[in-house]
Amino acid sequence: MGTLLHFKNLYVQAFENCKPEIVVFLLKAYSVFCGLMLFMAVYAFMHRALHGFEF
Repeated sequence: MGTLLHFKNLYVQAFENCKPEIVVFLLKAYSVFCGLMLFMAVYAFMHRALHGFEF
């Protein structure tokens, strides 16, 4: 749990005092998008690995 809290603190500090606000919003949206894509890639790999890599 401490690692997640550390990453949260790094994420919050990265966007402190950043201007303009629209750029901050776009960067946050992009980071969420990248996180979702990474999760989907790991999920797809695990699904293929557990089901015998059948295409």
